[in-house]
Amino acid sequence: MREFLNWYWHGRGKRKPWVRRIFAMALFYALVVPAFIVLLFRFVPVPATPQVVIGLISGDDVHYSWREADEISPYLGRAVIGAEDQKFCSHHGFDWEAIDKALKKHKRNPKRTLHGASTISQQAARSLFGTVTRSWVRKGAEAYETVLMEFLLPKKRIMTVYLNTVDWGHGNYGAEAAAQSYFGKPASDLTAAEAARLASILPNPNKWKAVKPGPYVRKRTGKVGARIFQVRRDGLDWCLQ
Repeated sequence: MREFLNWYWHGRGKRKPWVRRIFAMALFYALVVPAFIVLLFRFVPVPATPQVVIGLISGDDVHYSWREADEISPYLGRAVIGAEDQKFCSHHGFDWEAIDKALKKHKRNPKRTLHGASTISQQAARSLFGTVTRSWVRKGAEAYETVLMEFLLPKKRIMTVYLNTVDWGHGNYGAEAAAQSYFGKPASDLTAAEAARLASILPNPNKWKAVKPGPYVRKRTGKVGARIFQVRRDGLDWCLQ
């Protein structure tokens, strides 16, 4: 193995194998570095996400504060499971049934954007690594990052990362910033109704209002509020206990 690595990096003659070196470095940054980052955040808080950094550099009004799992209301975890990913505790990063439905729906209406199949794990990976483009290469990278999160982090930690890094609109990233901005209280004190409201605006947080919402958001909040108790009743949040 040592001889192979020496040949791969240094070559045999005087000419350096730059193509092999570039390929090796690309693989290192694409495969090894993300694994290290995910493993690191199993034990330490995420200091900031790429979106937060970009917002700060741009001079936007950005709010971000990390909170551990026991500092966030349990209602919020149940609310996002009910609203976004009811199979969160049982899948391994991907909801293949939802993906199949989304693809069939997109096939019927190819001009419409493909959406509706992302799990909480995928969204956490997207927030953590700053996935903003929709290219197939970026989708592939996101899938790899999702697999890493599922392999290296327990579900409870994935949920904690998600709740702390998701964009809740208007420069508020994470549960603490959203709770303080919209309800004037810490994330630990969110009620079931408030948690349902936050989960309800996630699909479009910059357009839908958590405070003084319109008819659609009020109706959606009622549905998500009912799902909070269904999630607890049916044990769909068992991995967060």
